[in-house]
Amino acid sequence: MTTCTHLDSITVLNLPERVAGCEDCLRDGGVWLHLRICLECGHVGCCDDSPNRHATAHYHSAGHPLIHSLEPGEDWTWCYVDEVAMIIPEIQGHTQIPPSPMLAE
Repeated sequence: MTTCTHLDSITVLNLPERVAGCEDCLRDGGVWLHLRICLECGHVGCCDDSPNRHATAHYHSAGHPLIHSLEPGEDWTWCYVDEVAMIIPEIQGHTQIPPSPMLAE
């Protein structure tokens, strides 16, 4: 079984109370489907089903390997490097997110 070797990079253990959306889409006028948070720096990006895939782009530019879903009812984390999903019980909180602009189209 594959395990994540990057758990020591986690600095975000408490999720924010709310976010406005994908930071990059908001800056550039884009749209997102689902939101992910970087567990190293707290950057909020959009998923790979979104047109601009900002969470993955953040991984490629910053090298931060772990993202956590901010979607209601989801508590999984993904490691880009080890390509493994996991639940990390130490991550606490739930984030209020706005509706996806893609679902409003």
